Amino acid sequence: MSSRTCPDWPDLMELAPELQFKHYTVAELQLPADALMKVGGVPLTDVAICCDLEKHVFYAPHTDDRIADALRSSHWFEVRDWIRAGRPGSLY
Repeated sequence: MSSRTCPDWPDLMELAPELQFKHYTVAELQLPADALMKVGGVPLTDVAICCDLEKHVFYAPHTDDRIADALRSSHWFEVRDWIRAGRPGSLY
């Protein structure tokens, strides 16, 4: 487990064991331009996102609300929406 690993990982493992959630600043990620345009004026080096980068799934309770709202309008999923959608891109 790395220092970026989400502290809620035990609960997240219950929800989606195939995902690995880590904490990042938005500036560290290459988020979709259409999502970033919706959060203009937000200091991206200070704003947090908790996500599985490979599957494009984020965990809303640990993601800045402005970023979560913007990601919902892109190809990213909030973990509970990802589960309801049948785990797109998953082997399960």
